[in-house]
Amino acid sequence: MADHGTVEYATAAGNDYEEHAKTYSLFTNLAKWGTIAVALLMVFMWFFLL
Repeated sequence: MADHGTVEYATAAGNDYEEHAKTYSLFTNLAKWGTIAVALLMVFMWFFLL
Protein backbone atom coordinates (compact mmCIF):
# COMPACT_ATOMS: atom_id res chain seq x y z
CA MET A 1 0.00 0.00 0.00
CA ALA A 2 1.06 3.56 -0.62
CA ASP A 3 2.14 5.63 2.34
CA HIS A 4 -0.41 8.42 2.78
CA GLY A 5 1.31 10.43 5.48
CA THR A 6 -0.10 13.68 6.73
CA VAL A 7 0.08 16.59 4.34
CA GLU A 8 1.23 19.89 5.78
CA TYR A 9 -1.17 22.59 4.60
CA ALA A 10 1.57 25.22 4.77
CA THR A 11 3.69 23.28 2.28
CA ALA A 12 0.88 22.31 -0.11
CA ALA A 13 1.20 23.60 -3.66
CA GLY A 14 -1.01 26.58 -4.46
CA ASN A 15 -1.57 27.58 -0.86
CA ASP A 16 -2.96 31.11 -0.60
CA TYR A 17 -4.02 31.64 3.00
CA GLU A 18 -4.94 35.33 2.61
CA GLU A 19 -7.36 34.49 -0.19
CA HIS A 20 -8.80 31.66 1.89
CA ALA A 21 -9.33 34.01 4.85
CA LYS A 22 -11.04 36.62 2.63
CA THR A 23 -13.32 33.98 1.10
CA TYR A 24 -14.26 32.62 4.52
CA SER A 25 -14.97 36.12 5.82
CA LEU A 26 -17.17 36.85 2.79
CA PHE A 27 -19.04 33.57 3.30
CA THR A 28 -19.70 34.20 6.99
CA ASN A 29 -20.82 37.79 6.36
CA LEU A 30 -23.20 36.71 3.59
CA ALA A 31 -24.61 33.97 5.82
CA LYS A 32 -25.09 36.43 8.68
CA TRP A 33 -26.79 39.12 6.61
CA GLY A 34 -28.82 36.56 4.67
CA THR A 35 -30.15 35.13 7.93
CA ILE A 36 -30.99 38.61 9.21
CA ALA A 37 -32.75 39.47 5.94
CA VAL A 38 -34.87 36.31 6.03
CA ALA A 39 -35.77 36.93 9.68
CA LEU A 40 -36.86 40.50 8.86
CA LEU A 41 -38.84 39.24 5.89
CA MET A 42 -40.67 36.79 8.14
CA VAL A 43 -41.47 39.54 10.67
CA PHE A 44 -42.78 41.87 7.96
CA MET A 45 -44.87 39.08 6.44
CA TRP A 46 -46.32 38.29 9.88
CA PHE A 47 -47.08 41.96 10.50
CA PHE A 48 -48.58 42.86 7.10
CA LEU A 49 -50.24 39.61 6.05
CA LEU A 50 -52.09 38.67 9.23
